[in-house]
Amino acid sequence: MQAATAVSQSPTDPLGGLVVGEVPEPEPPPGWALVRVVASSLNMHDLWTLRGVGHPADRLPRILGCDAAGYDERGNPVIVHPVIADPDAGGGDETLDPARALLSEQHDGSFAGFLTVPRRNLVPKPDWLSFDEAACLPVAWTTAYRMLFTQARVRAGDRVLVQGVGGGVASAAIRLAVAAGAVVVATSRSDEKRKLALEWGASEAVASGERLSERVDVVIETVGEATWSHSLKSLRPGGTVVIAGATSGMNPPADLGRIFYLQQRILGSTGCTRGELLAMLRMMRATGARPVIDRTLPLAEIRQGFQLMIDGELTGKLVVNPEADA
Repeated sequence: MQAATAVSQSPTDPLGGLVVGEVPEPEPPPGWALVRVVASSLNMHDLWTLRGVGHPADRLPRILGCDAAGYDERGNPVIVHPVIADPDAGGGDETLDPARALLSEQHDGSFAGFLTVPRRNLVPKPDWLSFDEAACLPVAWTTAYRMLFTQARVRAGDRVLVQGVGGGVASAAIRLAVAAGAVVVATSRSDEKRKLALEWGASEAVASGERLSERVDVVIETVGEATWSHSLKSLRPGGTVVIAGATSGMNPPADLGRIFYLQQRILGSTGCTRGELLAMLRMMRATGARPVIDRTLPLAEIRQGFQLMIDGELTGKLVVNPEADA
């Protein structure tokens, strides 16, 4: 089968370690399922692996890809929950299992014709979702869902700032927060992306770093150093910043005086539980919220997709179709 594999890592030339070619079809161990991948999607996590961020080199080679939708051995359409963990080790929350791993970290991922995962990681794909739409959900959409509703407990009428329109998590956060009745403010350096945020239901879209008309209750933060100061200044006293990434850098100025004096809450968020994925699907069905798909590419052209991500040219998700012809 064809697969996209990380064989080496480089912070300056990440695509130098990406190889697309034939690999053996995997064999599932007991308790695991074999999934024929119909669609996957690109995440920053895949690029971090190629850059050597958070992924030890001794785990290479590794088939990339964290998201998947396809068919199990019985022909059932499924979505793959990407967090491979023991929920009991986290007190019922598999994201708190110290030994957890996202698909493609310790096990081969979804940029291939087939993959294997524990059977509990399979979730039935609803017929109202296409495979391409379903493949956008496992990482970006569930990350946004957990940030908004599990960690920040967003309710209708809350003001929510989403930093950095364009990424998969940010676009998902806008769609989900709007669907929940929140008042959404979005930021971007791009005028075109700010206009898109308004089309997705945001009430306000401003240039990155621009002062808001009113402080917000919640900030969805995935950018990091470049937006951190703005996030804190935009937050009301007692408000909450939820962090699930730092694409521009991991070490922003802490601004501890502002945080303690205004009693702001800073919460980390990683991944989601299987139960949260199911809850999000119920919400999507009820509200009509759907992923933003920038484009689809066959697996043979995945290098082009990575370059678009590196150049910041994507708005929403880039879907990869392993079965499509180049």
